[in-house]
Amino acid sequence: MEISNFQKTKILATVGPSSNNYSTLLGLVKAGVDAFRLNFSHGTHEAHLKVFEYIQYINKKYKTNISILADLQGPKLRVGEIENGRMALKKGDILTFVNEPCLGNAEKIYMSYKQFAQDVKVGEKVLVDDGNVQLLVKETNGTNEVKLEVLYGEFLSSRKGVNLPQTNVSLPSLTEKDLRDLDFILQHDFNWIALSFVRSPKDIEDLRSRIQAKKSRAKIIAKIEKPEAIDNIDEIIDITDGVMVARGDLGVEVPMQRLPMLQKMIVEKCIKKAKPVIVATQMMDSMIKNPTPTRAEIIDVANAVIDGADVVMLSGETAMGIHPVKVVEAMNDIIGEAEKMDSIYYRHLTPSEKSDSFLSDAICYNSCRIARQVDAKCIIGMTKSGYTAFMVSSYRPKQSIFIFSSDENMLNTLNLVWGIRCFYYDKYTSTDDTIKDVQNLLAASGHLKTGDIVINTGSMPLHERKKTNMLKISVIE
Repeated sequence: MEISNFQKTKILATVGPSSNNYSTLLGLVKAGVDAFRLNFSHGTHEAHLKVFEYIQYINKKYKTNISILADLQGPKLRVGEIENGRMALKKGDILTFVNEPCLGNAEKIYMSYKQFAQDVKVGEKVLVDDGNVQLLVKETNGTNEVKLEVLYGEFLSSRKGVNLPQTNVSLPSLTEKDLRDLDFILQHDFNWIALSFVRSPKDIEDLRSRIQAKKSRAKIIAKIEKPEAIDNIDEIIDITDGVMVARGDLGVEVPMQRLPMLQKMIVEKCIKKAKPVIVATQMMDSMIKNPTPTRAEIIDVANAVIDGADVVMLSGETAMGIHPVKVVEAMNDIIGEAEKMDSIYYRHLTPSEKSDSFLSDAICYNSCRIARQVDAKCIIGMTKSGYTAFMVSSYRPKQSIFIFSSDENMLNTLNLVWGIRCFYYDKYTSTDDTIKDVQNLLAASGHLKTGDIVINTGSMPLHERKKTNMLKISVIE
């Protein structure tokens, strides 16, 4: 299946009740979705498995490389059930949070965070329902009860999320539920695993060790939604495989006015480290109900493209929205228009001489530089580990990037990376014969024509599948 208006910035769509059937998933792929997110905060393993199998079937039938991301819930904090679903609040009210389940009322309210009374300090703020309710810690007994004063908010409703922007939360990033979900995820060929509420590199190391113990090749996306993650951002980017700017919780945990600059800072750092970066949350939120986006949403998506994000993500828009396919079509059109700007291409990056992979990095860098100088049609790469694809992509060339590999799992993984178009290839003979063969394949499929200049990268000798050490310029005859 060919997407006629292929864009370089990828679209990640969350699957939910509006999109968890085969026909809608296929419609989303045709509209421009490059990857699907399965949100393990909701749904059963059986339901997720059915969606997973649908996506795999689409890949097999239509020769696509749709990537699949499993998003772990993490230590999401919530209040419990409230009498009659919600209770009225007024400024100055004193609420009592306890760590034993109960039906919430003016006397006491259940808070799912067992160590809340131990970790919280007097004077710290507690935000509920994305900050619609703001509370101040007045007293804690250090074991099971905290008294809080209402600073702002009209109602407290059942099961609303809680954010603690000033508290050092002692919970691990992987909860008992996450470990059960992870066990299921690692039994299947998910390409990416998103880790929620990352605070330090140790969180990534813990997940990595569990993935490796199961001999899985899944790569890790670190979700940045805590102030501690901002403090440790360089170390986190170094150790993870990719990053998500999770603007929902991040926008509550840090002062809202910082969010735009934090997004730009994280995207820039990820590009420099050749790590894919996703911008997520409320990008087309109005289209959960409406057939068209707001002007602000159009500009938000375009700005993420201009910033250089690898991926823009849809959450409720495709999970529970009325128009999931229309959302993707609209987003794809916005991306296409934004990508007409010359300024988003050829990032001013150079390979680091201190890097262990400096020689390969130099090849990747120069493939993009020369492609620009000779006005090449495309850059062609052969990869086993995916490294060449990540590195070439990070330089953001205007040329198409065509990546060939015999590893289908790797091809699906790379489909989440900016500008990458993937092709299965397993014939590797001599370097010259293979280069000619893949060029013929691209010409036969309409991607190349006579007279086009192409840049080839790869390793010599080709059959050894070692690091990239070759760059060749060809003209299609």
